[in-house]
Amino acid sequence: MKFYDIFNGDADGICALHQLRLEQPQAAELVTGVKRDIVLVARVDAQAGDQLTVLDISLRSNAAAVQRALDRGARLQYFDHHAAGDIPRHPRFEAHIDTAPDVCTSLLVDRHLAGKHRLWAVVAAFGDNLVASAVRAAQPLQLDHTELARLHELGEAINYNAYGETVEDLHYHPADLYRTMAPYRDPRHFIFDEPVFEVLKQAGAEDLARAEDLLPEFATETAALYVLPDAAWSRRVNGVFGNRLAQAEPQRAHAVLVAKPGGYVVSVRAPRNKPAGADVLCLAFATGGGRQAAAGINQLPQDDLARFVAAFRSAYK
Repeated sequence: MKFYDIFNGDADGICALHQLRLEQPQAAELVTGVKRDIVLVARVDAQAGDQLTVLDISLRSNAAAVQRALDRGARLQYFDHHAAGDIPRHPRFEAHIDTAPDVCTSLLVDRHLAGKHRLWAVVAAFGDNLVASAVRAAQPLQLDHTELARLHELGEAINYNAYGETVEDLHYHPADLYRTMAPYRDPRHFIFDEPVFEVLKQAGAEDLARAEDLLPEFATETAALYVLPDAAWSRRVNGVFGNRLAQAEPQRAHAVLVAKPGGYVVSVRAPRNKPAGADVLCLAFATGGGRQAAAGINQLPQDDLARFVAAFRSAYK
């Protein structure tokens, strides 16, 4: 029997796994990558009796590999908040899937664990740009304003680290970042005891400053689109930049495109005042996916740019 922890490399995926393993310690092989590397279940050669814990990656994108694992006799526990498609009905498949726009995977794990490691769920919700949900989850914890602000910064820093074309673009491999966090029951101790937070905070600020110097390709009252150059800093910052734009202008939808050979990587943020439609928009393109409030396209060909711009304008007019 083998154990596998399969998780998105962003703040939500890492913090979801961290909560589970604080409560249910289990040595396991870690399977993760950059934020957009979501077809992860297929990396595991699952056999009868193996236990796969899957966190914060779309079931729709992993459906074939999930079915193959079940057919071979593996057991799966699945936590996610992205568009799921058909959810298997199987005695060895335990689903914790909720696609509501105000939840993230770490909040689903928090629900499963009855709030036993709530601080890390708050960090993840901030990282996923679910600010209202994070503040709501934190209310019973009686945190002061400074503590809450630091958890917000930590969530954004961990999330920032996940963005890149490959792990070479990142400051830390997500598996290494998780291992560094693993001993800490309290994220406030992690902030003060580990240099990771300050490294990511400073690097993120530098990348964000570059992005904020750019003008949008177009901006209306309801939608704005930005194009970032083909550079490592662009690939790292595009998610955080999209979140900052959404926070600053909650009535607007935002699309952030990062140039790459032959096309673009796309991040879409629905208006925070009406967090819906991003998944539908992006799923209309071959490599698109995500959730109602935030979604993306891994590879938008140059020839499809005009179609995407038209669809984006139409979705948020």
